Amino acid sequence: MNPDRRTVLAGLCSLPALGLGTVIDPRVARAASGPQKGGVLTIVQYGDPPALLSLVNTASLVLSPRITEGLLQFDLDMKPQPLLATAWDVAADGLTYTFTLRQGVKWHDGQEFTSEDVAFSISVLKKLHPRGRTTFGQVKAIETPDKYTVVLRLEKPTPYLLTAMSSAESPIAPKHRYGDADPLVHANNTAPIGTGPYMFKEWVRGSHVILDRNPNYWNKDLPYIDRIVSRFIPDPAARTVAFEVGDVDLGYRTPVPYRDVDRLKANPKISFDEKGYEYDPPNIIILEANLDNDYLKDLKVRQAIAHCINREAICKIVFFGNAIPSAAPVVPYHKEFHSVQPTPYPFDVAAANKLLDEAGYKRQGGGMRFTLTLDYTSEEQRVLAEFLRAAVGRAGIGVELRGQDMGTLVKRVYTDRGFALHLASISNLFDPQVGVQRLYWSKNYIKGVPFSNGTRYSNPEVDELLEASAVSLDKADRIAKWKKIQEIVMRDVPNFPIAQPSWLTISQAKIKDHTTDAEGFEGTMARVYIAT
Repeated sequence: MNPDRRTVLAGLCSLPALGLGTVIDPRVARAASGPQKGGVLTIVQYGDPPALLSLVNTASLVLSPRITEGLLQFDLDMKPQPLLATAWDVAADGLTYTFTLRQGVKWHDGQEFTSEDVAFSISVLKKLHPRGRTTFGQVKAIETPDKYTVVLRLEKPTPYLLTAMSSAESPIAPKHRYGDADPLVHANNTAPIGTGPYMFKEWVRGSHVILDRNPNYWNKDLPYIDRIVSRFIPDPAARTVAFEVGDVDLGYRTPVPYRDVDRLKANPKISFDEKGYEYDPPNIIILEANLDNDYLKDLKVRQAIAHCINREAICKIVFFGNAIPSAAPVVPYHKEFHSVQPTPYPFDVAAANKLLDEAGYKRQGGGMRFTLTLDYTSEEQRVLAEFLRAAVGRAGIGVELRGQDMGTLVKRVYTDRGFALHLASISNLFDPQVGVQRLYWSKNYIKGVPFSNGTRYSNPEVDELLEASAVSLDKADRIAKWKKIQEIVMRDVPNFPIAQPSWLTISQAKIKDHTTDAEGFEGTMARVYIAT
């Protein structure tokens, strides 16, 4: 049977909740044999997210899944498992999805979870989520025949839709809390209630977020931890020290400087894990351009910038060899979809200078032709931003660096459009249609929605290819279309893909079962415990 069209029978309800079904993982076996309950788990992030719910953004993936669950979760082989849905069926033609919902689930405020919540959430995801606009774009009707059944009717097939039903990617939010209010600015985004194993307690901006154990969680045995504290430590060197002295327990996406990894690996009290990134593989680091900018709307200026980027040097110097150069927007992790064609604008400063001369931008006093702003958020991005400033400076382009928190950058880029260049870490997820299309599809320019088409790129040929690939059930056809998409985008350079860094989850050795499925750190983390 085609795994994309599987029928999962209600008998799966008898499996241990949040378990991995037929996949036997030794870490889960240990947890089932008697993990300790209680304690406080301290995780580390570099700064405040713009929100704590990923319903309308993609920058809340660390905390949102703990609070607000999705219909499914995915084991280490990327096979779907029950969560808020206990059974699901996909029609043979790929046009009807039927979900049977878990009964007896309560929202954190005591209200009952029903099919109306699912219908509401999918409607919002389709309209406002930067990736959900693609994933649910073919959904023409959402039916709720009873309190525990949801039926999605599609205009055309969407082969990756089922895989998008995770807690981080497609969270199910409480309809009763929103009413008719605007989901983009609703208070539930920053003080959410959900059905998850942990409940929102406190958010002190610039300091921490506290989540407490949900005493009424539908799985009475979980979670094991009493409290999760997420600390914000902007200084990467300070994060290294925090791990060394035991002030933090857990962090993901290599939360320390790459230069410190070998030193931490020599510490027997600290553990490393490469798993948990199967669902959301390492991001592509991209320099994005505002195509409304007077300089950057000129293709020759963008070509010149492209000629200034030495990806191999960046991987060696900025990432200490822990990154793979990529001029293509689909990350090398996606080997089938990733384009191995070289950039049409190889590193060549002389070519950059020639293009800028041809475009009429002569050097002025001080040797600069004009100046652009470059926005970034983290300390790690600052190092790359400084490297890029020096690189384009050789062609006479001045760069003013502007560091800020994520919330400020999101508003500046996606609402105010008050930027020229900005650095972004873009997730490709499990399929480029979900993770990459949002950046290049002209219909995905949505003012105020983070990590949508922020460049305002528009190419009718790319739109046509994206839309055709999104509904194709022929994988070879989709791969061919994505290779063509990348060829065009690399030529048009609305942005500048740079590299795919490697990702590691780092923890104190006493922290067990923090990664038991493909979602890893971006899952519910209901099974994590502290060994004593």
